[in-house]
Amino acid sequence: MDFAYSEEQRMLTDSLRRVMSENWTFKHRRARQATGQMDKQAWQSLADLGVAGLMVPEAYGGFGESPATMLTVHQELGRGLVSEPVIPSAVMAVTLLSNSSNESLKERWLSAHAEGEAVLSIAWQEEGERYSIRPLCTHAERSGSGFVVSGRKTLVWHGAAASALIVSALLEGEIALFLIERSANGLSMADYPTFDGMRTATVGLDKVSVGAEALIAKGAEAEALINLALDFGITALCAHASGAMEYLTEVTIQYLKTRQQFGQYLANFQVLQHRMGDMLIQQEMALSMTYVAAQALGQSNAAERSRLVSMTKVEVAAAARLVGEAAVQLHGGMGMTDELEVGDYFKRLTYTDLLLGDTLHHLQRMQDMES
Repeated sequence: MDFAYSEEQRMLTDSLRRVMSENWTFKHRRARQATGQMDKQAWQSLADLGVAGLMVPEAYGGFGESPATMLTVHQELGRGLVSEPVIPSAVMAVTLLSNSSNESLKERWLSAHAEGEAVLSIAWQEEGERYSIRPLCTHAERSGSGFVVSGRKTLVWHGAAASALIVSALLEGEIALFLIERSANGLSMADYPTFDGMRTATVGLDKVSVGAEALIAKGAEAEALINLALDFGITALCAHASGAMEYLTEVTIQYLKTRQQFGQYLANFQVLQHRMGDMLIQQEMALSMTYVAAQALGQSNAAERSRLVSMTKVEVAAAARLVGEAAVQLHGGMGMTDELEVGDYFKRLTYTDLLLGDTLHHLQRMQDMES
C-alpha cells in the first residue's frame, strides 16, 4: 500500500486543515461541547468536504476510498480534535453496512449518510462484558414477519446523535445485527459526556418491534461484520490520536521556544530538548504503526488483520499517554489549567487507551490470534 499522498489526498487534507483552523479552534470546540448536543452545521460542513461519504461505496453516492485515505483524513481530524461522530458513524457503521448483504438498508442509509443527512452508531457493549462482542442481555425474537428486540446497551458512542443504531442481539442463540431507527417505540436514550469532550449513551430497548428488513446479518456473518467494523474504527482512532500527538508536539515546542527562564528560552535547556525528542519519536512511532494497521485492513485473513490492528492499538495508546503527559509537564503550571487547549488534547489522548478496547484487551486479543 502506497502511503505517499496523491494529488487528491493532498488537496483534501489541505482543505481539512484549513477548515480545522477556522471552525475547530479551542473556542469553537468548547462552545460546541457546552451545548451537550451534536452541532448539525459542523457535521454538515464535514460532509460537504466528503468526510461522511469517504468510506461509502460509489454505488451509494460515496467515494469508496481506501484505508490509506481514511488514515490521512483522520490524522487531520485528530489535529483539530474533532468530537463529532465521524469514527462511530462514517467509519464503523458505514463499513459494517457496506460489507453486509442487506441491499435495502444500504440503499437507504449509505446514500443518506454520504449526503450528511444521517448519523449512525453501533450499540454492542453491555454491562459486565467489557469488550466482548457477544450480547449478554439483549435478545431478539421472531414476531410475525419481523422481530422484537429487548435489552440494554451501554457506552454507545454518540448514540444520542444517531438517526439509527446498529444493535447486536442474540437471535436463536446466534449473534444478530439489527438496524433500529432512533424514533422506534420502546427505545430510550440516556446521553452523557465523556471526560474528553465527546458523548456516549446508555440505550434501553423495551420490546422494540422491527421489520424483517431490519436484520442486517446473523451468525458468522454478523460476527465477521462487527469485527471488521471494530478494526476499521480502531485504525481510524489511532490515526486521530497520531494527528492529535502531532499538533500537541508542535504546540509544546513552540511554547518552549518562546517561554524564558533564567534569561534563556526553555528550548535551550538540554534536558527539555531530550523530552521534546521523546515526544517526536513517540509521535512518529505511533503514525508508523498506524500505517501497519491501515495496510492490514486490506488483508483477507481476518485473524491476522485483527492481530496487527491490536498491536497498533497497544503501541499508539502507550505513545499517546507519553506525549500527553510530557506536554502537560513541559507547559509547567499552565499545563494544569483549563484555559489552555493542552489539557483537552491530553484528555483525548488518555481516552484513546480506553476506547474500542484497552491495552489488556488487545494484548489478550493478540495472544488469541496467535494461538
